[in-house]
Amino acid sequence: MTTPILHHYPASPFAHKARCMLGFKQLAWKSVIVPSVAPKPDVLALTGGYRRTPFLQIGADVYCDTALISDVLEHLRPEPALYPPHLKGVSRVFAQWADTTLFWTAMAYNLQPRAAEALFAGQPPGAAQAFSDDRRAMGMPRLRPQDATAAYRSYLRRIASMVEEHDFLFGTEPCVADFAAYHPLWFTRTCVPAMAGILSATPAVLEWMDRIAALGQGRMEKFSAADAITVAANAEPLPLPPEAFQDEHGIALGSRVAIAAESFGTEPTEGTLVAATRTRYTLARTDPRAGAVHVHFPRIGYVLRKAETA
Repeated sequence: MTTPILHHYPASPFAHKARCMLGFKQLAWKSVIVPSVAPKPDVLALTGGYRRTPFLQIGADVYCDTALISDVLEHLRPEPALYPPHLKGVSRVFAQWADTTLFWTAMAYNLQPRAAEALFAGQPPGAAQAFSDDRRAMGMPRLRPQDATAAYRSYLRRIASMVEEHDFLFGTEPCVADFAAYHPLWFTRTCVPAMAGILSATPAVLEWMDRIAALGQGRMEKFSAADAITVAANAEPLPLPPEAFQDEHGIALGSRVAIAAESFGTEPTEGTLVAATRTRYTLARTDPRAGAVHVHFPRIGYVLRKAETA
């Protein structure tokens, strides 16, 4: 098996979700640190446009969005399961809520001015403003801090009521829902400790977070972006699975298309549509540095359009 390469940066909450899932699966992986803000030329060489963090690379295949990365890791190592058979539906639904509603609420609370100031302490002058400008350009939604604080407290109480009953959200073992709910709370506790007092009212949540953290982050090896691009250039994309083409758009396989996130980070990736299954899209594209690659996106949360002709 080709060692998976995670392109990420340390303070990215979604990257931490991926790191924790790699730990849960006890996988060896290579770590490429990407910039937190644009420009990201090495990222674009592999993704063609997508610049959210993280993404996972296996040879000449690039997987965007942690919802899809979860599926890929489950395929690489089915046990322990991120999607236990009796929780397949509820764990996905809960994870989608956690990755959207819970995440944006937590981040609106986390990135209040006094916390943002501490987060960027010690970084070059202008780093905080550059981050703010970059996320605004990506369409980052922002609740008012007062509203976010009230909602975050409610969500923490709801999570507490689940983990008071058992070790993890849905039982004695973690599933994808745990990792999706954990990462924005990890950001509160670890990256902006001045804001972490909100967690103290729910000690059961803190104990659950300790259990997630104890799973580790797998076996990591540092790797450079240049080496990752070379890996792609020297590999061939994996054969596509023999799944049925599911056409919802009247766009045939082989068409030139663009895929973009529905919201936040809507920069499109263009390429040739080579697969459209029940759960994902796959684009074939060629880059002068990375060569021929397949870029994969989940269907949920992404939009497919015919590429505009020049």
